[in-house]
Amino acid sequence: MGGAAELTIKDVAPYLAEQVPDLGGVQRLDKFSTGQSNPTYKLVCDSGAYVLRAKPPGVLLRSAHLVEREYQVMRALALTDVPVPRMVHLATDETSPIGRAFFVMDFLDGRIFWDPALPELDPDARGQIYTAMADTLAALHSVDVDAVGLSDFGKPGNYFARQTDRWSRQYVASVETPDRGMTGLMAWLELHQPEDDGQVALVHGDYRLDNMIFAPQAPDVIGLLDWELATLGHPLADLAYQCMQWRLPHAGGMRGLGGVDRAAHGLPDEDAYVARYCAARGIARPDNWAFYLVFSYFRLASILQGVVARAEGGNASNPEAGRKYAAAIPVLIKQAVDIAQEASEKAL
Repeated sequence: MGGAAELTIKDVAPYLAEQVPDLGGVQRLDKFSTGQSNPTYKLVCDSGAYVLRAKPPGVLLRSAHLVEREYQVMRALALTDVPVPRMVHLATDETSPIGRAFFVMDFLDGRIFWDPALPELDPDARGQIYTAMADTLAALHSVDVDAVGLSDFGKPGNYFARQTDRWSRQYVASVETPDRGMTGLMAWLELHQPEDDGQVALVHGDYRLDNMIFAPQAPDVIGLLDWELATLGHPLADLAYQCMQWRLPHAGGMRGLGGVDRAAHGLPDEDAYVARYCAARGIARPDNWAFYLVFSYFRLASILQGVVARAEGGNASNPEAGRKYAAAIPVLIKQAVDIAQEASEKAL
């Protein structure tokens, strides 16, 4: 049934009974309504609740939807200060009963915040959430990748040059006619590449509020999820990616903080968030900030274009979200172009 869109208990129960007998019998398998890239299910067994995360059906880009890498990195982080669920089992493309890889991990019972303005919390609690996010990101970038067995988790060389090339190629492969703004950003990024400063860290690749689970009654991150885009790279890529949130519009489903009175809401501004992160890592504030921001916008626009292409091809996990992303891409491109132009004008 490898091509079917939805999994059922009968698709996975016999396999799990043989490979992970400690789970006990499978009682329920319910797909989470949120999430886009990889279909994710709550798996209720005799022994408790788990999460099953699979590759989507259909023809996939070669380097996309690698749930195997998600499993590998979270298993490696089990004994670090980075909060991740316990990994239970990985079924590869070759061994999976559905013909595509999936993994099983513990289900974490906590809070997920979908709106970065955190309307359900009071102002003091909002600030504590953002402090926890900054500190968790600093903890991630402080992991000794050699000590946890991830020294080969990414390619050597300049991360930004490598990633710009990767997402340029994937963007072009996802459209019939490339947007002029995107091709302009590709050229600008190539022209303004910073010299490789030798920093190498484990980067999450999609570090944002709704990829975290917080404790039910405390501002503590208990699980950082969605590691599909993780690799070895430059830590400022993660920081700039999350800081897009301060600039993207809050209205229209973009999940940004643009237009929100952050001081009145008890939320830090971008400078304060960056300062907290840098203090936690004991590093200086970054130079060339515009480059890192433009890169983050460009990369996200490329990723979303791939989601849109899958939705149009009928292979998206959440087709409605794919349609919404199509409207978001021009917003991302415009903000990136504006940042690039402002930086270039200041340099004159």
